[in-house]
Amino acid sequence: MRIPAIVIAGAALTLGLAGCGTAGDSGSSGGGQAGVKIGMSVSTLNNPFFVQLRDGAQEQAKKLGASLTVTDAQNDASQQVNQVQNFTSQAMKAIIINPVDSDAAAPAVKAAERSNIPVIAADRGVNGAEVAQTVASDNVAGGKLAAEELAKQMGEKGQVIVLQGTPGTSASRDRGQGFEQGVKAFPNIQVVARQPADFDRTKGLDVMTNLLQSHPDVTGVFAENDEMALGAIKALGDRAGRQVKVVGFDGTPDGLAAVSDGTMAASVAQQPRLLGQQAVAAAVKAAAGETLEKTLAVPVKVATKENVSEFQTS
Repeated sequence: MRIPAIVIAGAALTLGLAGCGTAGDSGSSGGGQAGVKIGMSVSTLNNPFFVQLRDGAQEQAKKLGASLTVTDAQNDASQQVNQVQNFTSQAMKAIIINPVDSDAAAPAVKAAERSNIPVIAADRGVNGAEVAQTVASDNVAGGKLAAEELAKQMGEKGQVIVLQGTPGTSASRDRGQGFEQGVKAFPNIQVVARQPADFDRTKGLDVMTNLLQSHPDVTGVFAENDEMALGAIKALGDRAGRQVKVVGFDGTPDGLAAVSDGTMAASVAQQPRLLGQQAVAAAVKAAAGETLEKTLAVPVKVATKENVSEFQTS
């Protein structure tokens, strides 16, 4: 019996469509959340700390099979807003933001939220907008630890200069707040100057050089990150580690090397790779619709000459 050609064609078309549907289903279910597309905007990759943050994020994305796109905002808040908006228009399944400015990031985060794209804040919080989770070190606690260690190194007396980070960042605000709370316990220590140096080594050198002219008798420096601390050490020259004790924050390789050689008294060590790893893990969970705790605190610890080796080998 002859089968009409139209019936054969229809059957072939039906099989073809069924085959396409099966392939599509296996592609999505086989990969599951493993193939999730994540956008990550880092405040600046001109800072070793954030390079480690990115590296940790990339390691975790590879481990989970996620597709991670990383952009560098170059410490430009408006550029970062554009980057997050681009991630939103590209229909990323989740976005990680390490804010240049915690306030300026809010509109872009809100736009992502309206598009049902969860946002994870890494290292720094976002003010005025909801994020799925903030993955950060306990910066207030870290600031207190810095005050306690600096006081110990100074013999609980003397004059201190504080080099502040980028104005508007939660990290700078929280570290400064913690330091102020901690230093109150030492009435013989006087904070004689506070000035921003934007988390930058060169600016740390310039600001410290200028402040030393008006405060030549300073005996302690708290820098809200290692980069500024290293700039201050250069400005101090031979006085660093001897007449003047410097405490930094981050535990970067260069910072830990300075702790090891004695020019930096201590650094409040974060774990930037772990921050990056946990931010990506959180982004993958949020993209799958999981509800996350609002904050995930990564522990900090004071690195001194006595214990610095454990941080350098980790």
